[in-house]
Amino acid sequence: MTKLTFIGAGSTIFMRNIVGDMLHFEALRDADIALMDIDPLRLSESEQVARKMVETMGTGATITTYSDQRRALEGADFVVTAFQIGGYDPCTITDFDVPKRFGIRQTIADTLGVGGIMRGLRTVPHLWRVAQDMAAVCPDALLMQYVNPMAINTWALAARFPNLRQVGLCHSVQNTVHELAHDLDMRETDIRYKVAGVNHVAFFLTLEDSNGRSLYPALREGYVSGRLPKPPLLMPRCPNNLRYEVMQHLGYFCTESSEHLAEYVPWFIKDGREDLIAEFGIPLDEYPKRCIEQAAAWKKQAADLTAQAGLEVPKSHEFAAEIMNAILTDRPYVAYGNLPNRGQIPQLPIDAVVETPCLVDKNGVQPSIVQNIPPQLIALMRSQINVQELTVRALMDENPEHVYHAAMMDPHTAAELDLRQIRALVDELLAAHKDWLPSWARASKAA
Repeated sequence: MTKLTFIGAGSTIFMRNIVGDMLHFEALRDADIALMDIDPLRLSESEQVARKMVETMGTGATITTYSDQRRALEGADFVVTAFQIGGYDPCTITDFDVPKRFGIRQTIADTLGVGGIMRGLRTVPHLWRVAQDMAAVCPDALLMQYVNPMAINTWALAARFPNLRQVGLCHSVQNTVHELAHDLDMRETDIRYKVAGVNHVAFFLTLEDSNGRSLYPALREGYVSGRLPKPPLLMPRCPNNLRYEVMQHLGYFCTESSEHLAEYVPWFIKDGREDLIAEFGIPLDEYPKRCIEQAAAWKKQAADLTAQAGLEVPKSHEFAAEIMNAILTDRPYVAYGNLPNRGQIPQLPIDAVVETPCLVDKNGVQPSIVQNIPPQLIALMRSQINVQELTVRALMDENPEHVYHAAMMDPHTAAELDLRQIRALVDELLAAHKDWLPSWARASKAA
């Protein structure tokens, strides 16, 4: 029997998507699904939802729950991670409030920038513990890693556990196709594309209709005329204007939403430029707002899900179940995966984590080679890799100085602060986060 272990199963909505997707595949309908979380209430709610989905779908899948990570992992064939170390309170609050005192304003703060660096320092040590447990009790399992900062996490896992079978998964490509189809009044199935880059800063190198005609002229004309973008489907208060603007200047459309992209670059969130914030509708402090709203809605949402007798089981656009099915059945599937660069993007550094189309079959997740990416896009990707690499080096070498170096190389932070200000900011963040960080990261001023 195939076994999936879900680490962080208290993320009930995400668990519902992955487990619900599994039940649509014949090869996975009777799987052993192990749900693990440290929050007993959230774990119990997730268990109830999972059992109701199994009942609705009429499958033979079994649901078991664990608070012990290694026990949950025993004998797993596939592992999904979906957790947030430190949570909204206190760690996300800290990641926003401390930088704001220094004049650094953020939108999401989970991938790059000082917020992303701190989240990486908190998250990677626990991912290493997951990998260590996998090596002991399920060494051949495939880890499907959904935790941000995706590139930092995946790079650090590969560096410490080179034999670990893993892939970093995101839904930014699928979400962007969904939004573009909406803007162009097209069906998603009629859009043909090729994407490559680094997670959250990858680009649609090819974007065509089913007849092979480029869709870029329609996007550019629509943006110049003011007809595009339309109000977004997925995040109503987060308009897509900013990445259309980037497309106008760099020539290609980015996979990640405007609210994310705004804080990865030095061009939009600038001191004294409230006109830019207003013109592009940049949602400052967006992630804390989402956390508060989700927490307020959670109890009702959980009650509604657990109260439903026949729980609907729609199929999501996540890659995890598709990957499991392709490996088990040897039916090829193409997913966008984040993997260490072994030459699949020759223009980017070896070992950096890159996102490319991957063929999935019984041989696992196999990345394709993407060459001749336009140099302006490569330059932007390298600016992201600089921060990622220094954060990974800090973790691998247990060198707190590289935490400062990573922040100094961050495009948004460096555009606003001088070197002394950046050092002072990192000092305060390390001090505020000290209970959540590995001991080596507690610099002398943070001790």
